[in-house]
Amino acid sequence: MENQIFFAIGLMSGTSLDGLDICYSKFIKTKSNWDFQILTSETIPYSSEWEHALKNAIQLPSEELLKLDVDYGFYLGEKTSEFISKHKIINLDLIASHGHTVFHQPKNKFTLQIGDGRAIKSKINKTVIYDFRSQDIILGGNGAPLVPIGDELLFSNFDACLNLGGFSNISLKRNGKRIAFDICPVNIILNDLALKLGKKFDDNGDLARTGLIDYELLDQLNQLKFYQEKAPKSLGIEWINEQVLPLIKTQKTEDLLASFTEHSAVQIAKILDEFDVKNIFITGGGTYNNYLIEKIKAKTKTEIQIPKKEIIEYKEALIFAFMGVLRSLNLNNVLSSATGSLMNHSSGLIII
Repeated sequence: MENQIFFAIGLMSGTSLDGLDICYSKFIKTKSNWDFQILTSETIPYSSEWEHALKNAIQLPSEELLKLDVDYGFYLGEKTSEFISKHKIINLDLIASHGHTVFHQPKNKFTLQIGDGRAIKSKINKTVIYDFRSQDIILGGNGAPLVPIGDELLFSNFDACLNLGGFSNISLKRNGKRIAFDICPVNIILNDLALKLGKKFDDNGDLARTGLIDYELLDQLNQLKFYQEKAPKSLGIEWINEQVLPLIKTQKTEDLLASFTEHSAVQIAKILDEFDVKNIFITGGGTYNNYLIEKIKAKTKTEIQIPKKEIIEYKEALIFAFMGVLRSLNLNNVLSSATGSLMNHSSGLIII
């Protein structure tokens, strides 16, 4: 059987609001496995208007949220069309869009990632696949994490994969099954704190280095109920608003950065030791936070491996492109062992 080759674009917008990640990749299906090559990628920073709109979407009344869903879909379509023109892309089978998460309440059986795929399609005459999370929640899962299918098929040579984005999440194989879950908040808190000091993020963790750890706050954070729950489990902005923000209002900002960086490192190291992870592959924007990485290394014996820049920054967008390819073939792209759903399944709405 000849190798099958697919070209796909993945779109990813994370809770840390760094911008829109666009990743154009080639996927090769051989008889026994999958391989990939990132051909070109780019992050489109959000304007202050879009950043404000996405950050505050959770507060919108229903009619305005519905409008934002479509408007953001047009935005995704326009930016992807510009990306295709800029990089002179000819071979393209599909566009797979994660969208931007506004609500994520699996216990209430719903999640919402805005960015209507039909609006994307109106700007680009290609197959569009979107809304990868809803079906899993309907099937009793958490709708997250979804990237473990990529870890399983594209990055299986590592004992575990850790993403340091708005939230940290881990994927690892145990007893023949790939399990995955969110660990704790990271950049969703750190970036917001850095903003109070006039920075978009804490570059290298330098601001946190100047602060003092508030051990009383650290203990309160570490005692949050979520950390005692068993996987599979996932986090959303609602949990941040209800459980975390009430604890971090009065302290000096540099001290909060130091305390929350310590908290993230404690929770991540605890999981690495609990699952006896031998080596871990770390990606996501938090990988550039040297202070956080130093803290994690100091608390665990796990060997930490950091890949090249394009994988650090675009692994999630890459995997959503891959999930789109799997969906187009009607192959499973969500693992029940990772999300807690009733079964492995092929998820995503297809607009042809």
